[in-house]
Amino acid sequence: PPGMIGEAVTRREDARVLRGEARYVDDIERPHCAHAALVRSPHAHAAIKAIRAPDAAGGLIAVLTAEDLGDRARPSEVPALDGMELTDERHPILAGAEVRYAGQPVALVIAESRALAEDAADLVEVEYDVRPAVVDGPTSDHALMRWSRKSGDVDAAFAAAAHVVGGRYSLPRLVAVPIEPRGCLIEHDPDRDVLTVWCSAQDTHRPLAQLAQILDRPPDAIRVIVPDVGGAFGSKGAIAPEIAAVAIAAIDLGRPVKWIEDRSENFVAAYQGRGIAGDLELALADDGRMVAIRAHLRADLGAYLLPSTVIPPHTAAMLITGCYDIPAAEVTIFGARTHKVPTGPYRGAGRPEAAYMLERLVDDAARALRMDCLELRRRNLIHSFPHRTPLGHVYDSGDYERCLDLAIELRDSDGLDPADEGWIRGEGAAVFVERGGGRWESAEIDVLSDGRVLVHSSASPHGQGHETTFAQIAAQRMGIVLDQVLLRFGDSSTSPPGVGTFGSRSVAMAGSAIAVAIDDLIDRLRQLAARLLDVETGSVVWECGSARADGRSVSLRELAVAGSRLGRGVDAVLKTSARFESGPVFSSGAYAAVVEIERATGQLRVLRLAAVDDAGTVINPLLAHGQVIGGVVQGLGECLVEEAVYDEIGQARSATLMEYGLLTSADVPPIITGEVSSPTPLNPLGAKGIGEGGAIGTLPAVANAVVDALGGTHV
Repeated sequence: PPGMIGEAVTRREDARVLRGEARYVDDIERPHCAHAALVRSPHAHAAIKAIRAPDAAGGLIAVLTAEDLGDRARPSEVPALDGMELTDERHPILAGAEVRYAGQPVALVIAESRALAEDAADLVEVEYDVRPAVVDGPTSDHALMRWSRKSGDVDAAFAAAAHVVGGRYSLPRLVAVPIEPRGCLIEHDPDRDVLTVWCSAQDTHRPLAQLAQILDRPPDAIRVIVPDVGGAFGSKGAIAPEIAAVAIAAIDLGRPVKWIEDRSENFVAAYQGRGIAGDLELALADDGRMVAIRAHLRADLGAYLLPSTVIPPHTAAMLITGCYDIPAAEVTIFGARTHKVPTGPYRGAGRPEAAYMLERLVDDAARALRMDCLELRRRNLIHSFPHRTPLGHVYDSGDYERCLDLAIELRDSDGLDPADEGWIRGEGAAVFVERGGGRWESAEIDVLSDGRVLVHSSASPHGQGHETTFAQIAAQRMGIVLDQVLLRFGDSSTSPPGVGTFGSRSVAMAGSAIAVAIDDLIDRLRQLAARLLDVETGSVVWECGSARADGRSVSLRELAVAGSRLGRGVDAVLKTSARFESGPVFSSGAYAAVVEIERATGQLRVLRLAAVDDAGTVINPLLAHGQVIGGVVQGLGECLVEEAVYDEIGQARSATLMEYGLLTSADVPPIITGEVSSPTPLNPLGAKGIGEGGAIGTLPAVANAVVDALGGTHV
């Protein structure tokens, strides 16, 4: 049947979106709904001396402060990762004694309309005692987090090395800028004491678990519904503190309350990405073999810890050896507190940081050793799998050299005209490895009476195309056409439990759960068919959506009808579920770029980018290609125009789309994509991840091309 695994099927969900039938949080209406707005701190650091709210009148319903919340809403827990030291400085729901970044929520204002709520927020008087702000991460001596790991005799390797090359590399903070900012609609049913939370999030079960902890409510007293989501890029993984305050307001007022963030709030109050610097040293033998690496990373974590704040720097640290067979490594992280909005995952979430710093260092090492940078890479790439890195990751599969060779081949496939007069040209390349998957996901499968297959997945999409790729997995496994498969996501009351949609894990984990559940369903259908055909189950073969034995066949629809006649036995036969667990899988890739710089002005233009990704088995090449292109454009944005800028007193100076640069389609250079396939042995699909490769490989490839154009110098 058409639409099987490996076919470039167009996204089934696009027609509904293009017709304007998608429903986002702000499209949802409930009777007697009130609206919320936030009073946010104008200062990066200040004590709160007093808060004076106007009386409820003229549409103003209530004003909630930290004092009103009391102990009914506590800060989100921040799990410490293996050996990590954390300070107990979790993000408060509303600011109490002090504020630590400009934009921090201080009070929640509830009114009859959004406009009235925003007007009333301007009438709330907050008396501040302004204090000095620390905005420079490298000079902050206050640690929110520390972590270190060492493996192998690093000191001896450096002492005996023929060459030691080092450098400092840094990446600025970025704003995720999803097309739909954050928001929620919350309703409380007092009879059942159940909160129903509609929110723009990356999945259902993480927000539910976080809210249950924040509000100290049992999970079954909260229902989370995630409707259509207008993008996230990592910025909607941790529950916003504002949502917890809205939940308390909905309970107190006995009516639904909606909060929809505006664009200016999203710039200053949604957690940001990147913001890291590293001092790296590479020890090499005389023949260019890498023998050890040291990395001291310093991450600007912002003012507080959110549940996922520490994940990107830890991920960067664990991947600091990249694709190379380096036997000894030492890495430390200092997570600095500054008076800025906290950081968290942004597309790549530590992987781009590691690839950028390491691949810049490798190019610097090649120049120091007077070696070709591609030859130095090839000499040190990992070739045998599985491979355990000195920091503890186990790479499952890969063909790093093939990725690199193909990237260079694609970059150089069509010659470019000579550089224009007054312009200098440079070439760059980079390889990377990307951790994805891991932990678990689940799926539930129902066969409907008309023979269609209904799949409930624990993963929840926000632009990735799950409705299409997951349907392809189910259809291929069942031997049925794509239109016979229905997908359901995004409601914690009906979606099976899972970990979440992030980190390029959906196909590898949730897709594998669907595959396992389908296999179990087929076994059950074979058993039912054996009863109907009066044969042994072992003689029944499942082919093309039918059970066959002794020259006879029973279709899926006939099995569904027969199953329904069995009464209570239907659920046992026509419904199944599966939970799939696995360690992480490791995608990889190689990117290569050509750039030009105008001598007189310093203007930079990217002439060409070749992007090669190895995601194992690719379910849908068209959607995979789209993921790569989207990631590349975001990576180019970071290279060329994007940076969250703060001044010396902690005010965001790039807090609107007038100041914060985003690439347009006219700014995107030719992007040539290629694929290498090294299926993983860790899941039944052989699939890894591809959602973040573009944002990882683009940074070092372009940066190395720029440095090449400048003759090997950089700032």
